[in-house]
Amino acid sequence: MSDTKTRAIPAAVKLTPAAEQRVADLMGRAPEGAIGVKLSTPRRGCSGLAYSVDYVTEEVAFDEKIETPGGVFYIDGASVLYLVGSIMDWVEDDFTAGFTFENPNAKGACGCGESFMV
Repeated sequence: MSDTKTRAIPAAVKLTPAAEQRVADLMGRAPEGAIGVKLSTPRRGCSGLAYSVDYVTEEVAFDEKIETPGGVFYIDGASVLYLVGSIMDWVEDDFTAGFTFENPNAKGACGCGESFMV
């Protein structure tokens, strides 16, 4: 009998407490049938990829699932490689509010900050 130990695999994206709270806020007013919030990186913008956060109504086999105190957060399976090691935050000030991403895989971004390249 082997005495090997297994360790938990860390999530591809780390959510700050502010991002977790925002997920909870979104799930608190989610449309009927929503089971969580999902992060993906569709092709868009000047640099090629953008961050997109949307409600999700069903689990997809290869999506990463992260349990947060306020609800389930999914990462699109096709986007995980672009996001590994990222930190997702929620930032609000007098003029704007939104998710921000510290992504070690991004090699550059467009001037307006709407898209990035890997």
